[in-house]
Amino acid sequence: MTQAQAGWIAGAAAAVLVAAGAITYAVASDGEAAEVPAAESADAGFARDMAVHHQQAVEMSYIVRDRTDDEEVRRLAYDIAQTQANQRGMLLGWLDLWGLPKVSAKPPMSWMGMGDAPSEGDGSLMPGMATDDEMAKLGELNGKAAEIYFLRLMTDHHKGGIHMAEGCVERCTVKVEKDLAQGMVDAQQSEIDLMADMLAERGAKAR
Repeated sequence: MTQAQAGWIAGAAAAVLVAAGAITYAVASDGEAAEVPAAESADAGFARDMAVHHQQAVEMSYIVRDRTDDEEVRRLAYDIAQTQANQRGMLLGWLDLWGLPKVSAKPPMSWMGMGDAPSEGDGSLMPGMATDDEMAKLGELNGKAAEIYFLRLMTDHHKGGIHMAEGCVERCTVKVEKDLAQGMVDAQQSEIDLMADMLAERGAKAR
């Protein structure tokens, strides 16, 4: 790990701690802490699954940051890493606040009625997530090739994230969590549009 990368990770970790504390206070001050969701509720399921989903987006962003010198792509990767690390801290903070486990015996997406979908065992745990092979390939590419591959992977990742966030907007009961989910939908759709333009500038398009 380079010194720059270590600094970036440390910054993201600090942001997560701040965000988790802030959101815990927000939930408690709204009086919602008294109504703890069930362990297998949509609220808990979304928090667990989106935390995992976000973690991969952060990892992808770290990888491409070191595979290209393009400032536009590096800036996008930085923004995604910071945003999703912060949101991941919020999601895990809720689970701590509610006294609920961060893992479930049920398959991912069960809270959306998707837990029975067959798994290919390739590392793609949820819709939009990159496979183990795709993550490895991203780490092998450089320059324009890495940029295009990252933008394609992240576009797919955002589409899967939007699908899950829309599920929370529909099913979750904690208002602050529903608001965060709607914010994810809006922000990630905006980034999908931006990435489409970035891919076009590089003579490519989403998969």
